[in-house]
Amino acid sequence: MLTDKQFFRYQRQVALPEIAESGQERLSKSHVLIIGCGGLGSAASLYLASAGVGKLVVVDDDKVESSNLQRQIIYREQDLQVAKTEATVKQLTELNSMVQIRALNKRLDKAQLQLEVMLADVVLDCTDNMPTRQLINQVCFEQNTPLISAAAIGWQGQFAVFDYQTPSEQEAQSKACYRCLYPFDELPQSQKCSESGVVGPVVGTLGNYQAIAAIQKLATGKFHVETAKLHLFDGLKLQWQTMAISKDKQCQVCAQI
Repeated sequence: MLTDKQFFRYQRQVALPEIAESGQERLSKSHVLIIGCGGLGSAASLYLASAGVGKLVVVDDDKVESSNLQRQIIYREQDLQVAKTEATVKQLTELNSMVQIRALNKRLDKAQLQLEVMLADVVLDCTDNMPTRQLINQVCFEQNTPLISAAAIGWQGQFAVFDYQTPSEQEAQSKACYRCLYPFDELPQSQKCSESGVVGPVVGTLGNYQAIAAIQKLATGKFHVETAKLHLFDGLKLQWQTMAISKDKQCQVCAQI
């Protein structure tokens, strides 16, 4: 049952029939793992903390640089050269002291990642490199943990949800994983913000979508967005396009299903 303090703070969410008081209680007991505290993680973590997610674990091994401030909205000028996880914890705690926040200021190896994913109700992949994305996908798939993935470069963004808590074997057989979409461990060409550029609000839009999907799952018990679909965002035309992700029968991660 919500306390009076929680009810008053989250009353705009509680008023929604899809969430109500029971959904807010579920949010307050939930555990979210956010890997990457850049532009995506900045936006997503702020909204998840403000929504009342009970536990947030933020992972990053980088420090705040001046060029980050154009799009990584959680940081301030006084955070320059401070560990991103440290600065993130400070901002989120000041935003909502009722949320438990734990920082991991390092790049996780597979064993550590397995432990963190095991503890989480949902994982947000906010990283910017393909090997890490593939490892996160593999571990989430192995542990049946929902994965919310996003990326952005230039004016373009993409978003996808993979619900590895699929209830039936028949449904699992038809569902693709992240590796089905990108069956390689390295990008064919450089696609880093530092080399290709990126518009800040585009990254924020995708991070917000990750937060919305997480709140859906945690508060209502299911994703209301269709899973295993690639949602493409064009920031110049302000348009979305949705594409099906075909299951790769030779996929190194999910082909055994």
